[in-house]
Amino acid sequence: MSEPTTREERFEQGLEVLRQIDNQAGQRVLDSLADINPELAHQIVAWGFGEIYSRPGLAPRDRQLMTLGMLTALGGCEPQLDVHINVSLNVGLTPQEIVEALLHSAGYCGMPKALNATLVAKKVFAERGLLPVSTAP
Repeated sequence: MSEPTTREERFEQGLEVLRQIDNQAGQRVLDSLADINPELAHQIVAWGFGEIYSRPGLAPRDRQLMTLGMLTALGGCEPQLDVHINVSLNVGLTPQEIVEALLHSAGYCGMPKALNATLVAKKVFAERGLLPVSTAP
């Protein structure tokens, strides 16, 4: 694929990346922002996924592990964690790996942030029929 050069090409590339990792995520972003800030939706898709996520330097599962850690560290990002926990499962992370990453984050982000992220994971896992999660050491 050639490097996208126009605004519309970058947007289309971002939508394609989103379709590959979560068929509905891109459209949900566009829909949720259509009546308030469609430019933000465009930038999330075109820049976030068309320019950054599509780079070849990291595999999608590695990008998702980083994203889970950063969203957990930021705190207050539970809606985005919901999306990215689903995407993490879609790109090959197991529930056990996600839980382990969130447990690991407790030492760096604090217990409350790790707890909030884990409760989002529990919700996603329940919706996908993935509970209980076995995390024996």
